[in-house]
Amino acid sequence: MGAGRMMLFGAWWSRGWLAVVVVVVTGCSPETGEANPSANHTQPPSASAVGVRPQSGEGPSGIVQEAASATSFQIDEGRITAIVRAAERVAPAVVSISVIRSQLVRPRSAYESRFMAPGTRQRTAGFGSGVIVREDGIVLTNDHVIEDAEQIRVTLPDGRDFDAELIGTDARSDIAVLRIRGDNLPVAPVGTVRGLMIGEWALAIGNPLGNYVADTEPTVTAGVVSAVNRNIQPTSEGEGFYLGMIQTDASINPGNSGGALVNAAGEVIGINASIVTRSGGSEGLGFAIPIDRALRIADDLVRTGEVPRAWVGLDVEPVEADPWGRTRGVRVARVVPDSPGAGVALKRGDRLLTANGRALAGTLDFEGVLLDLRSGDELLLEVEGQPRPVRLTAGAFPTVTAERVTVLRDMQVITVTPQVRAERRLASETGALVTAISEQLSGALGLTVGDVILRINRSGIGTAEDVALVFEALRGTGRVPLWYERNGGQYVREFYWRR
Repeated sequence: MGAGRMMLFGAWWSRGWLAVVVVVVTGCSPETGEANPSANHTQPPSASAVGVRPQSGEGPSGIVQEAASATSFQIDEGRITAIVRAAERVAPAVVSISVIRSQLVRPRSAYESRFMAPGTRQRTAGFGSGVIVREDGIVLTNDHVIEDAEQIRVTLPDGRDFDAELIGTDARSDIAVLRIRGDNLPVAPVGTVRGLMIGEWALAIGNPLGNYVADTEPTVTAGVVSAVNRNIQPTSEGEGFYLGMIQTDASINPGNSGGALVNAAGEVIGINASIVTRSGGSEGLGFAIPIDRALRIADDLVRTGEVPRAWVGLDVEPVEADPWGRTRGVRVARVVPDSPGAGVALKRGDRLLTANGRALAGTLDFEGVLLDLRSGDELLLEVEGQPRPVRLTAGAFPTVTAERVTVLRDMQVITVTPQVRAERRLASETGALVTAISEQLSGALGLTVGDVILRINRSGIGTAEDVALVFEALRGTGRVPLWYERNGGQYVREFYWRR
């Protein structure tokens, strides 16, 4: 039998020396000195087996180092998960957005009001996130991130700063579109919400710390897609409702707004917008705008500067709930004359069960479907009791197609028709709706966009042309009373007139 080698290592233990014996036995044939294939042990790998060139005098310690290197390589490979790869694909295109806005300062006390001039404004800074989605520098973010901004700066993760151009905003969906101009801009891969699965991985990538940290790298949090088509009223930033949203438990905090929600394939599936919270921080109830909607809005704003949403001329209301408080479908409350809905087999009281394949559990579900429609799109409605779906083609909103009359060079008005009244839910049956007005004229007359002019001086207003005729006929100097509707209520105020 061949000779063996024995090594003794000593290690200090709390109660004395602990002898550790490592025995390395090499079985060799006494005749040839070759390895014995029948030896009952496992031979240590040679240097060539682990891809390391042997060195002279290399002993067992070299073998241990080689084995450790192989193990480290395997661990590193195991750490590169789908989440890591997804973050690597998208994070370079997730930007920080810094804004400077001017806000009206109101005195907090009678003492302050004595020293503060009326109309005093203060410049404040804000921050959020955005995503570069096109090679020409188109950036998606939230409307509430850049609202009232006087300056917008975009900072890339590589540290480059750009002054951004505001292309347009859509407050109803809380989407804003910016453009930056630069070379070699990173672009995030874009996916779709079609086929999105509940429970699949979701990453929120954004800039929740804003300027509180020195580096410009975005933050990545992970979770899952918790639900789709959620209608919520946020408790964080912004007002109103979010419709048809993606819900996730990936942490979304202030500053994450406008950042990317990403799937495990490294594709943007949503624009992070809001959270529902009682504490003010993330509680696992985050919501993102579906990327399909955001991209369509961006395309509209880039091409035309506005979002040409559709009108169908149907008002709906909730149906009675069952004993557990659940509802199924919505009821048609009104069909507007001469509207797309008036040309199909629908009447007041009909129960709508689905719209374009989406089940309707309440009125917000119906509004969510309309939010994604454009003029000319088809709407397919499943009506209770009817054997076949009702199909109609959506049209443009009446306020968009109505003829505009310019008054005093700085104001535009349109005639209130049954269609306009239904669209804007106006209380008045006649009058002139203000669709545009300059800041200066708004201050002089006390009117704003959305007001309905009902009477000027002693003249009733039935059409938009009446407003122009009344102002042309005004003579002299003095105060003139003006009656108008605002938010369903009627008011009167006086403006000073001189000609």
